[in-house]
Amino acid sequence: MQQMPVPVISVAQMREWEKVTWASGQAEEAVMRRAGEAVARRAERMTKSGDRILILAGKGHNGDDAQFASEYVKDRNTQFVRVLDPEFVTAQLPELLKQPPALIIDGLFGIGLNRPLAQPWLRLIEKVNQSQVPVLAVDVPSGLNADTGDALEDAIRARVTLTFGAVKRGFLKPNAWPFVGRLEAAPDIGLVPYPFGTEISMIVAADFANFPPPRPVSGHKGTFGHLAIIAGSVGFHGAAALAARGAQRAQPGLISLYTTKGAYVPVARQLQSVMVKPWKGPLKLPESCTAVLIGPGLAADDLPRSIIKETQRLWRESPLPLMVDASGLGWLPKGKTADALRVITPHPGEAARMLGISVAEVQADRPAALRKLSRIFGDCYVVLKGHQTLIGRSGGELAVNATGNPYLAQGGSGDLLAGFIGGLLAQPELQRDAVKTLRYAAWQHGAAADRLLETKPNWTVEELADILGAARGD
Repeated sequence: MQQMPVPVISVAQMREWEKVTWASGQAEEAVMRRAGEAVARRAERMTKSGDRILILAGKGHNGDDAQFASEYVKDRNTQFVRVLDPEFVTAQLPELLKQPPALIIDGLFGIGLNRPLAQPWLRLIEKVNQSQVPVLAVDVPSGLNADTGDALEDAIRARVTLTFGAVKRGFLKPNAWPFVGRLEAAPDIGLVPYPFGTEISMIVAADFANFPPPRPVSGHKGTFGHLAIIAGSVGFHGAAALAARGAQRAQPGLISLYTTKGAYVPVARQLQSVMVKPWKGPLKLPESCTAVLIGPGLAADDLPRSIIKETQRLWRESPLPLMVDASGLGWLPKGKTADALRVITPHPGEAARMLGISVAEVQADRPAALRKLSRIFGDCYVVLKGHQTLIGRSGGELAVNATGNPYLAQGGSGDLLAGFIGGLLAQPELQRDAVKTLRYAAWQHGAAADRLLETKPNWTVEELADILGAARGD
């Protein structure tokens, strides 16, 4: 069965979707059981055999989901508490936490909550948060408005939020992030296919089943493209090397790296299969070139002016796919470009400078910031990096990627991603669906960081480069 996009929707839209599902004959209990089973599987991934899991369930359907989860959890010691009187449970909490559980499952309140909680509930939530026990939130962290992302006085601070069917739009708001934690979706819980339109969808592993497509057995270097990278300067040579290593993980046929004269030796010493050349400008690209990446590490004070001019010329005129990152973003001309693929990859700070607004304004409405950037710079594709990386352009559907973790906040992480995107987009077969390729790149980058965090918490960007691209779609 083809994977359907995971939509980002309002609570009202979620309720309409449920009504359509019940009208189709699907039983509510069957859906709740599948939701509970999804929670159980995620709880097992967050714990180990024999661990104790404390399950706090309210009186509504969210509590029912949590109760079904307690039935499906395997090889764990589950303690289920139906919370009808929050004062009573708050008084019992010290005893419940005397031997700290490995996990608390929060099923107190669902997405229908839209008014401030009474003080007894707030005290219970406060005590759960103070326990420092990791929390898995069922559909929504209790106390959070799923539409606005605002805490209703206070809310559970979850390690992971597993939301059902669709992502609720409030979860994409920065004010919600401290409560939501890591956002994951369980889309297949028995609801009918989503019958409405959506502006934003969430990227999930199943989107990339059998992607990238198998390579033809008769393929050769020319089949898989030739990426040209313009990167690196004195003091910033590592960015060029990491961009090249990212590109290598995408496995294009050839990679040529043009770097400044002062950075040539330290860059060339780190690379073998990449063809490293000193910048002489103006650039004459190889005839076999199929894509260009510009920007990583081009930050030295004595950067040749010809690199800036060449960036602007290529942006306006080149028929090749062109991606610009890092320092190169500050040189881009506004307005119309050549009729060819254009991609920019700003982090929030760079996006703010390009738009002439504050970082807070970018973060307050990331979709609007992305669409404005795209309009200003010729309807290019934008990968707006950061927590919940957003991908799209001025019109059409946006995609949000929730893989990755805070340890991606290391110098060189973005250079590696830029190279990986460039290496993918250099391949003619992957240019056919540039949107999917961009989404795949962001998902892989985050998935690699997640894999490292599970096995080696003090990982480095160089180690990220070693496993980038190894994740597989379900």
